[in-house]
Amino acid sequence: MASNWYVIHTLTGQEDKVRASIESHVQEGALKDKVFQVLIPTEQVSEVKDGKKKISLRKFFPGYILVQVDLDDEAWYKIRNIQGVTGFIGTKTKPIPLLESEVKLIIKQTEERKEKPTPKVVFEKGDSVKIIEGPFINFSGTVEEVNPDKGKIKVMVLIFGRATPVEMEYWQVERL
Repeated sequence: MASNWYVIHTLTGQEDKVRASIESHVQEGALKDKVFQVLIPTEQVSEVKDGKKKISLRKFFPGYILVQVDLDDEAWYKIRNIQGVTGFIGTKTKPIPLLESEVKLIIKQTEERKEKPTPKVVFEKGDSVKIIEGPFINFSGTVEEVNPDKGKIKVMVLIFGRATPVEMEYWQVERL
């Protein structure tokens, strides 16, 4: 039987415990040679708290983990009965494996999001913001342009009575 990737539904907040339990079953031999990888897709998220830039990890599928497993009846039963697991994604009696292309996309997104933190707050054109960092600190303005790939926005700020575009990073401003 070939190994496939499956999605396991867990109680929210129990993803790490479930992963640890599966890995413990592998170490003890109960799932040895059946489970190959356990993945909790996460991304780095940047935000500003108390004037300091903070980067934290956020799960982008809360309540779900991915497992690469040779899924026979024994492995299915053992994983399903781990505390915190509510079941596999699929029908009630038959888990449905992910397509190889879906797995590659999820792994690619995980890798990309580890390298470049995603802003916790997303801005849109027309939002009112206050600059909290940099040379224009305490100025207020309106978002004119958003560049999510670079994590930057262009803010129109009144300087000496004139609307002036100022490019800022997401974490240098806060929504009003």
